[in-house]
Amino acid sequence: MRRTMLGGKIHRATVTSADPDYEGSVTVDLDLLDAADILPGEAVEIWDVTNGARLTTYTLAGPRGSGVVCVNGAAAHHVRAGDLVIIASFVSLEDAEARCWRPRAVFVDETNRVVESRPERLPAQAPA
Repeated sequence: MRRTMLGGKIHRATVTSADPDYEGSVTVDLDLLDAADILPGEAVEIWDVTNGARLTTYTLAGPRGSGVVCVNGAAAHHVRAGDLVIIASFVSLEDAEARCWRPRAVFVDETNRVVESRPERLPAQAPA
């Protein structure tokens, strides 16, 4: 059995801009993508901590060290500059691998610089 698991996430990044006239996607500082093990072009979920919006899109690589998190296209109508967001990717794993999988969690400061990058701490599984 295959299971879909959290792959990596950038936790509480600050949206630097929103561009509804761009064709779509989210532009993210390549340093942040690398830290979260998310590739340019990879599908991601964006969860807006500020207003509760939940979106699906794909990533574009922004300049390294820029701190950019720019939500583009139609999603820009739901997310504004200054909002806090979680950007998450997912992986598909066989059951045995999924049971010991540890997704990458990246924590950032108010300028989207990496403060900590580590395997995510998941709650212990209930006994069978």
